[in-house]
Amino acid sequence: MKVLLVEDDAALGAEIAKALRAESFALDHARDGEDAQHLGETEDYDAVVLDLGLPKRDGVSVLQAWRAAGRTLPVLILTARDGWSDKVAGFKAGADDYLVKPFRTEELVIRLRALVRRAQASGASRLVCGPLSFDPGLGAFERDGLPLKLTGLEWRVLSCLMLRKDAVVPRGQLIERVYDGDADVDSNSVEVIITRLRRKIAPAQIEAVRGHGWRLHADAA
Repeated sequence: MKVLLVEDDAALGAEIAKALRAESFALDHARDGEDAQHLGETEDYDAVVLDLGLPKRDGVSVLQAWRAAGRTLPVLILTARDGWSDKVAGFKAGADDYLVKPFRTEELVIRLRALVRRAQASGASRLVCGPLSFDPGLGAFERDGLPLKLTGLEWRVLSCLMLRKDAVVPRGQLIERVYDGDADVDSNSVEVIITRLRRKIAPAQIEAVRGHGWRLHADAA
């Protein structure tokens, strides 16, 4: 997958680039709004990580220009501004998700993968894995065609596994995706949620990969 990273802070940009490359992303790095707009309009990317506070042209204006030009690529905005009005401005301009600085690069990678997977699945109405199906637009799960009732934490874990079906999701990444950064997380909390999910879907669909994490796959049985 190829990502456009738009960040003018040299240290943060290098940190993000290193994290994305470690996850096998290819990327271009723009350091101001003018270069970002040009690259976003002329190159093909699977997603964009876009800072709002940029030299030459701010991120909201860049995003508005992309959307006006018909560019539908997924955009995750980064901002040091935690006011609600700034988040609203970003979403109105066409953002798909946002992170407020400071943030963990692990969370950025997870959110970015989720955006890419949703975009890749947009041509189909659902993601399917054995008897389980997921509508990314509605955020709704079904098992054997019937609605699947989940708690909030169960939904977060299962959606993370579904968006990366057939791939191993490390325990640490699940925790980062499921819980707020300042949450007091019990050491066995994810295991408890996985156990509850196995009762609700075919148990063999969620495979524990010892020492690594969990994988969601079609139940061969």
